Amino acid sequence: MKITARHMIIVAFSALIFGQGTMAAEPEKDKAEKEDAIPKPTSFVTKHKARFNGQSVEYTATAGETYLRDKKGEPKASIFTFAYTKTNLAAGEVRPVTFLWNGGPGSASTWLHMGTFGPKRVSVPSNAKHAGPPPYPVLDAPKTILDVTDLVFIDPVGTGFSRALGEHKGKEFWGLNEDARSMAEFIRTWVTQNGRWNSPRFLLGESYGTTRAAAVSKLLEGEFMMSLNGIVFVSQALDYQGSSPYVDNNLIAHVTYLPTMAAAAWYHGKVSPKPESLESFLVDARAFATDELLPALFKGTALDDETHARIRDRLAYFTGLSPAYIERAKLRVNGFRFAKELFRDEGLAVGLLDARYTTDEIDDLSADIDGDAASIAVSSAFKSALMDYMHDDLKVDWDRIYLAPADDELNSQWRFRDVPDGQSYEPMYVNTAHDLSVALRHNPSLKVLVNSGYYDLVTPFFDAEYTLNRHGIKADQIIYKYFGGGHMMYVNEPSRAQLLGDTREFIMAQIVK
Repeated sequence: MKITARHMIIVAFSALIFGQGTMAAEPEKDKAEKEDAIPKPTSFVTKHKARFNGQSVEYTATAGETYLRDKKGEPKASIFTFAYTKTNLAAGEVRPVTFLWNGGPGSASTWLHMGTFGPKRVSVPSNAKHAGPPPYPVLDAPKTILDVTDLVFIDPVGTGFSRALGEHKGKEFWGLNEDARSMAEFIRTWVTQNGRWNSPRFLLGESYGTTRAAAVSKLLEGEFMMSLNGIVFVSQALDYQGSSPYVDNNLIAHVTYLPTMAAAAWYHGKVSPKPESLESFLVDARAFATDELLPALFKGTALDDETHARIRDRLAYFTGLSPAYIERAKLRVNGFRFAKELFRDEGLAVGLLDARYTTDEIDDLSADIDGDAASIAVSSAFKSALMDYMHDDLKVDWDRIYLAPADDELNSQWRFRDVPDGQSYEPMYVNTAHDLSVALRHNPSLKVLVNSGYYDLVTPFFDAEYTLNRHGIKADQIIYKYFGGGHMMYVNEPSRAQLLGDTREFIMAQIVK
């Protein structure tokens, strides 16, 4: 039968009247299905009261999702956070808010959350011993900084409970620039939804979280028009040249790692004679690294024999390694191989995250370590404590898997390239120090608290100094603090107390007008 235009109109009209067609119903159905596919954000809210630094604080703990939206207004990502906000506010009190994240990339906020800044913490041995099997003590944390600031612990997409949504994929958020933008968008969304635009704002990041914080600070201070009151770095990692000892011919890393290797050798009694003061010893190590080692490495084979022998013997003194090993290494002591070599004769390897730790590895002949002693010692304790705390205290009852470690595709798909595809690009070390420099110039009142562990073989304390003393960064906007621990200095109890005290003092100083 021939279908005429008039026939089609009649069929369509009948469908509208009797509900047997799809012309009008299809769009409504699609809209409903789309809404069903992405449910409303999940949230778990509990009320608490505790004393922090002598102050009674009533607070709401909100463990829940915040949705980021694309240009069409559709949800593109769920950012899960643990937010602690004070409720017993004094009249006229304007409460600061601090946004915290860990690093990786691909780390949930477990470490900062359960290690030192959350209202509860896991207790692990302070003397660099293995935490052992469960149960692990989960203790009140009365010294944390909830007395002076609200806290929002953030899990980036692909970590914790955070996920890409709808048609969006995780890899859209897995990159240097992509990650920074999603975190800046989250902060803007959170302060808008919670009515906190005029609250003092702080960023606090650890490890890659400092890389992220520098990039986010540039976005916030510029494009987003959201000035910050302060930034706190825990184990700085902005310019990766100084924290990449495994890259051949990277002279800078040989220099930035030397003081940390010296600290580790001093701690383990490998320096002879052993100086009484670690701090004085490290002043000498810094001077040797910059004034003697760097020029010697720069000269290479043009170095005269007498100077070569002197540098070799001085390296042996500072690192505790044998002159023969240093000779074979051509004066270039790889910071990661140092971890395997220091206790070569005893068959032990020291930790990278914290060189105070040691572990007995299977292969005693390998040049490189097979795992990290510090991570092995405490990771299970942190994960177990967080999961217990979520269940028992925060009443998180969800069948979604908490990704710690991250989505197994995140690291392989992470994009460090900082220019669009198709644009000319020559590979280079990751470096967000210039982003921080821009933010600091946009906001002359902004200051950065830089916290470094002496025994950190992943992000050396001397690299923090080397990085932040350059890139046009003004010295009066940077504050350095040092700790008798490693990358996660807060697993050492005196360092944890010092970190909290220094951070509280910094925040209070930055909100006083």
